[in-house]
Amino acid sequence: MRILLRIPDTQILWDFDFLRGLAPVCLDGFSIESPNLQLVMRDAQHLHTMISNTSDLAEKVSSKVRLLDLVKNRVQETIKRVDDILDLKACVDGVQTALNTEHFEQAAAHIHRYLNLDEQVLKDIAGDSKKGSDLAGAFELLHEAETKLKRIVNDKFEAAIQNGDRGSVERFFKIFPLLGQHQVGLEKYARYLCTQIAAQCQKNLDNAVAVKDSDRHVNVVFANTLTLLFENIARMVEEHQPFVETYYGPGKMFILLQAMQAECDKQVNQVVDQFIKKRQFTEKFKSVQGSQTFRGSSANLDRYDPRELDVVLREVVVMNARAEMYLQFLEKRIADDMANVPDKEKSEELSGIQEKVIANCELNRRMQELIGNYIYMEEYFMRETVMKAVKMDITEGGDDEAVTSSMVDDVFFIIQKAVRRALSSSSVDGTCAMLNHACALLSSDYRDVLTAVLKGGFPFGSVSKLFASQIECDRNLAFGDAAKLKLEASAHILYHSWLEPKSTGFTRHIKLEVHFPFGGIYQLCSTAVIPRLKPLIDGFNSTSHNISEEEFAFYEVNDPFVQNFITSLDSILTSFKGPLTPSNYDSLVSMAATEITTQLETSVMKASFNRLGGLQFDKELRSLVGYLTAVTQWTIRDKFARLTQIATVLNLEKVGEIMDYWGPNSGPMTWRLTPTEVRQVLSLR
Repeated sequence: MRILLRIPDTQILWDFDFLRGLAPVCLDGFSIESPNLQLVMRDAQHLHTMISNTSDLAEKVSSKVRLLDLVKNRVQETIKRVDDILDLKACVDGVQTALNTEHFEQAAAHIHRYLNLDEQVLKDIAGDSKKGSDLAGAFELLHEAETKLKRIVNDKFEAAIQNGDRGSVERFFKIFPLLGQHQVGLEKYARYLCTQIAAQCQKNLDNAVAVKDSDRHVNVVFANTLTLLFENIARMVEEHQPFVETYYGPGKMFILLQAMQAECDKQVNQVVDQFIKKRQFTEKFKSVQGSQTFRGSSANLDRYDPRELDVVLREVVVMNARAEMYLQFLEKRIADDMANVPDKEKSEELSGIQEKVIANCELNRRMQELIGNYIYMEEYFMRETVMKAVKMDITEGGDDEAVTSSMVDDVFFIIQKAVRRALSSSSVDGTCAMLNHACALLSSDYRDVLTAVLKGGFPFGSVSKLFASQIECDRNLAFGDAAKLKLEASAHILYHSWLEPKSTGFTRHIKLEVHFPFGGIYQLCSTAVIPRLKPLIDGFNSTSHNISEEEFAFYEVNDPFVQNFITSLDSILTSFKGPLTPSNYDSLVSMAATEITTQLETSVMKASFNRLGGLQFDKELRSLVGYLTAVTQWTIRDKFARLTQIATVLNLEKVGEIMDYWGPNSGPMTWRLTPTEVRQVLSLR
């Protein structure tokens, strides 16, 4: 018989017969060790006995400890109930004395202690709950005292409000939570604060209505009235929030904030109504609506004067900016207060309190109405004033100097004023709308004006009013005022962090408009520069380039062509450097350089050269390129690439040397001349 023994990580198949033969040997070994095993057995039994005794003893001790703990808890509970009964007696005696002496705070403290007692448990413990017993009589007295104290506190609180006694109002306001009337106290105190808000605002509004036209604040008097209202409420919140949290607990201030905002809405309605009435806001808005668009304004003599809107628009943006600041303050206070409300007390109604108080308040609605009308009126003001500046354009400068235009500076001053005013309103929608209107005005009506002006051309020899308008447009629109307005908007965004998409329209507008001023620069170059270049370049053909060594040496000191050419060209270009921006001036120089290379190449192909004449032409070309490179930041040398290669060909000693430049081993030089043109240049030698 075979058996399989399993040992960890090993399997051994044992032969049963072998084991049977091995058994006597093992048994002999066991018999030898049996005295030791018996000793171990006795020790184990002794240890078992000790453990059992210890376990029984521990069980007995723990049961006694549990019993002692139960007795202790019952004793503590009994002591507490005894203390409650003693407190009840003290409350009965103390509340009567406090009421008789009008120490209402002490009476409220006794009532508060009584309200924290479990009336039914005390009656069950005392076994004295029958009517007419001492315990029942004590509770009946306390019930009566509670009712009486609540009535007294309510009456005293109302009387203090009527008398304007702030100290008494705050005194009795502290008592309500002791009587378990947290909500009642907060609602009454909120009505008291709202009364103060209404009285102060009405006083300020009466002063605003009665202000004289000579007063220096007359143009913003209603905005100041709203500001005083918001500051008064903010000051009350700052002052009373610690007071409420101390006596009513955290998370209760939103009740006051909700009531105060409701009163704020009422007062805002009155202020805005007076603003609309005194400023004739509705009438002005209807007049703007009734006016025709720009294209029909020339035939309409009854258009509303945009200057009448300046004052009222300024006051609207101030009012909205102050309202936005106040609403942000209120929103933060409500959020902070709601964060202190325990989760178990939060409800769906409480979760929506912020949206109800802020987003749906009457203040927010009235400001949105004003901003909506403001956008329409501001756009009218900007468009009409811009087109008036176009009509009233005047020029500056005499017959012998450049003539400049006042139109573009005036236009961008107006647009800058409108955009800045929209930014100061702190209204995201209002600012975005005005930026869109400004972009539309610049890219449509005003662009059409400038385009029509450019079609008139430029008078020779001077920079006309039309040219100045174009140049100023390029300076202001592409690289000056428009960019400045965009940067101002971006700075305002970064400072206030409330208007992300604001600059998108202006960025797109600047990219759209940058290309069109160069049409005016090209027309200027064609009219006022190119015609004056031809007589100068004709001087090249009148100067011989088939010269002797003596003539070459003389030209070294008194060059007959390039010195006069550079002097005359510098005089022409310098006359435009003042009126033009650096970028436009570089554009003008670049266009002039292109024309110079074209005309000079034509003249070169008509001349004849010897070896020294080729060297002279190379010197003239280097001087001209050096001058043009010095007066502009743009690349000029590539425009003279063909002329430079012509000079290289003319300086060859032998015709065969051309292969050193033209052949396969000529290097990386890229030839702009065709083989036919190279042969033509070689024929000039």
